[in-house]
Amino acid sequence: MGKPLVLLDVDGVLNPFARPHDRYRRHRVTPNGITFKLWLDRAHGPLLVELAEATGAELAWASFWCDRANEWVAPRIGLPELPFVPIPGFPEIPEGVSPGAWKARHVAAWVGERPFVWFEDEPDAAERLLDHLARPSHLLVRVDPMKGLLEGHLDRARAWLTALPEEAPGLGP
Repeated sequence: MGKPLVLLDVDGVLNPFARPHDRYRRHRVTPNGITFKLWLDRAHGPLLVELAEATGAELAWASFWCDRANEWVAPRIGLPELPFVPIPGFPEIPEGVSPGAWKARHVAAWVGERPFVWFEDEPDAAERLLDHLARPSHLLVRVDPMKGLLEGHLDRARAWLTALPEEAPGLGP
């Protein structure tokens, strides 16, 4: 079934809505011809890679950026190219469904039965995950979108991943 996953959102997690401290640098990126301004912290990439290596997990994108995060975000923070959850864009979100709820259904389908940690800022993503998961072995780490990913979030993920039993489903070859 594979390694546990560490899922990364971009906006509100790696790209906070405000510059929280001096390590963040402003980047202008233009995926699909649309210019975005991102606040990114170069320290996040090595910290996330170290988390994955130390816990035997695999990093992946769980963001509306999908594969575009590999081109526009990953190299700016020192991440390699990562697999991604294929999440259809905003025009397909039905009325009355939040972006967090919309992403949760696609995350649940993509992870299958693998245990995972998801760094996410959408408040209803955790509740919606339970509606769609075949096996609820996950930790949703809620990130304040104004502050972005912090060391405490990584510590929480590390503790959860380290506590996974080695014989747990999803941890085999």
